[in-house]
Amino acid sequence: MIELNAIHRAYRSDEVETTALADIDLSVQAGEFVAIMGPSGCGKSTLLNILGTIDRPTSGTYLFEGEDIAKAPEAQLAKLRRDRLGFVFQSFNLIDELTIAENVALALAYRSMPAREKRERVDAAMDRVGIAHRRNHHPHQLSGGQQQRAAIARAIVGEPKLILADEPTGNLDTENGAQVMDILTRLNADGATIVMVTHSPAHADIARRTVHMLDGRILSAVRRAA
Repeated sequence: MIELNAIHRAYRSDEVETTALADIDLSVQAGEFVAIMGPSGCGKSTLLNILGTIDRPTSGTYLFEGEDIAKAPEAQLAKLRRDRLGFVFQSFNLIDELTIAENVALALAYRSMPAREKRERVDAAMDRVGIAHRRNHHPHQLSGGQQQRAAIARAIVGEPKLILADEPTGNLDTENGAQVMDILTRLNADGATIVMVTHSPAHADIARRTVHMLDGRILSAVRRAA
């Protein structure tokens, strides 16, 4: 599904150039669950942003399902994000003025489909993560764990090919973090491809493969038996 070759990302100012990623080669097969680990500032989030087409590499190739999108026009990338990618963030990024159902439905706002189908998809996504009974509540009325489940429902309502999760348990206690990891594991078992950035060795151990990074480079990758 994903093939990164010689990905380099540098940020330039008038006086200095900072290298965030250097010579990144990474393949992710459809149906994999990959964890990315490393100390703060090692390039984990930059790599995830490039995978999600939120950021672009300075050089190198990014093949998504066989198509090089490293230098694709923004309109093409926006369609890719809309139709084939799902995002889960540490900070939930829910809109407090909207109900949980309305927050989940935002991911379908630019999809051309009947209103009934959108409602059915929203209901199904909330049911999958155990949040359907909170559909008419607002984010501030939910616990952190419930908010993250709502955020996952928003990520999966469009039936994406790839789910990108940036520290999805970072703001949660141990119990709620375990529940979120259980949801991600079940989504992966159902066929979703997941790439997750995490600081938790225990949560990384749940993935099928863990990629270790340091100073913008991949040091190693550990694959676990199925």
